[in-house]
Amino acid sequence: MYLHPLLTGVPARERAALAEASTARFYKRNDRILLAGESTDQVFCVGSGLLRAVAPGRAMGADVTTEFIRQNDFVYAAPISADRYVSAQTVVAALSSTVYSVPIAIMRDLCTTHPGVAAGLLALAVRHMSLLRVHLQSVQGLPPQDLVRRILHQMTQLAPAGPSCYHKHITQAVIASYSGLSREVVNKTMRDFESRGLVRREVDGIHVADYVARH
Repeated sequence: MYLHPLLTGVPARERAALAEASTARFYKRNDRILLAGESTDQVFCVGSGLLRAVAPGRAMGADVTTEFIRQNDFVYAAPISADRYVSAQTVVAALSSTVYSVPIAIMRDLCTTHPGVAAGLLALAVRHMSLLRVHLQSVQGLPPQDLVRRILHQMTQLAPAGPSCYHKHITQAVIASYSGLSREVVNKTMRDFESRGLVRREVDGIHVADYVARH
């Protein structure tokens, strides 16, 4: 049974009851977990894999990746004071993922009984907002090459496929949607990195040289 780090201090009986109320579902890459505007009474937790939140882009058929949601992160509307919420963004699987859903009412009761769980959720929300702010500042303030370099380093942490390597299914289109750059600019930058030996394609993923990761 999947055990979230926030639940390690919760008595086994309550963890078992939570598991009984939870539903696990496997999503293939690009499967949708939530649609923007969809109402739900569930809190979603990533057990494995990686999700991304997307919003409609200006171009027809394009989307903008606003954030990645990694293992042990939650998808929910804070605060969880109501039994339902409307998703502001579409959430899709960036990689094959296992996602657990728990009724909001049960999660709220757990937070009430165990303040440490509530504090942990708050800490995750604060970290989430901090990461969003830093990413937005990077998108607005960095030159394209520096922005792509920063995102490639992020990918080695969010979707690792070995040391200094990220998963091959994180495509240039996804990187473009996260950076706010065109796919052509991302492709040109990646080719430049490859020609300089800073990026190397491997069987399972894309290796990013230490120089790129440090800068």
